[in-house]
Formats: sequence, structure tokens, C-alpha cells
Amino acid sequence: MKKFSTWMLVMFIVMFWIFRVLVAISAELNWDLGALKPLNQQIEIILLFVVLVSLIFIVKRKMIGGLIYLLAYGLYFGTYVVNNIQVLLSAVEGGVDINLYTNLLVSLIGLILPIATILDLLMDKARKNNPKDKKTDWFYDNEQFDRKLDERADKNNYRTM
Repeated sequence: MKKFSTWMLVMFIVMFWIFRVLVAISAELNWDLGALKPLNQQIEIILLFVVLVSLIFIVKRKMIGGLIYLLAYGLYFGTYVVNNIQVLLSAVEGGVDINLYTNLLVSLIGLILPIATILDLLMDKARKNNPKDKKTDWFYDNEQFDRKLDERADKNNYRTM
């Protein structure tokens, strides 16, 4: 994780995860946070642990973490977004509840973060198995600093008598 965009993306993922933890706890303890309610309480708790594991893989720059994150949030928030956009389009002149707008906004954020994570993982060139390290490669890849051995060089072939 050498790029600033990667750090920012991971920070947003952690903040959104903490937000979802607070929403799940508030629903379990019957606190009233207004329009913020989990879409499905049981799946929300399972999803929090799945995202925590995938976050570890995302920080380690593994593609499987991004795919798990996209699959989990895509299935959870994607169905809600698709169903409720149809409700918004059909209720043109009627009043729509503020809970619908709030949960739709949170669901859209929940879909944007995994897509941005996958794009960041795909565009990261340092994620390869043998990445270039500019701090040391200038020395080891440069022939100018290689030692030239001649006939007087010590070859470390010492004999004992």
C-alpha cells in the first residue's frame, strides 16, 4: 500500500465498516437512529465479519479480498438498490419516505466502495509477485557498482594444514 489513493480507500472502507457496526448495534439494542436501520439484521452481522476478513486481504493487496468484498456488498446492497430505484421511479408524484432515501444513499455508498476497491487493485502495478523497489534496485541492478575481481582477489578457498 504505497499509494495515497489506496490509503484513502482503506480508510473509507474502515469508516463505513464502523458505521455499519453502529447501525447493527443500534438495531439490536433498539436505539432510534432515525432512518438508519439494517436491511437484514442476521445477514448484517455475518457480513460484518466477512468484510473484516476481506479487509485484511485488501490491505495485503490480494485480489481475492476485493472480490469477496464486492460479492458480499454487491449481493447485500445491490438487491436493495435495484428494488428501491424501481419504487422511486414509480412514485413520481406521491411522497416517498425519508427512510427510503437514507437507506438508498447508504446502499449506494456500499456499492461504490467495493467497485472502487476492485479498480484500485486492478490498476495497482506494485501488487505483482516481484515488485520493483526503487530504494534498493538502483544498487543491485546497476553494473557500475559490481565488484570486479582480478587474479589477486581472495576467493575464500582457505586450506588447513
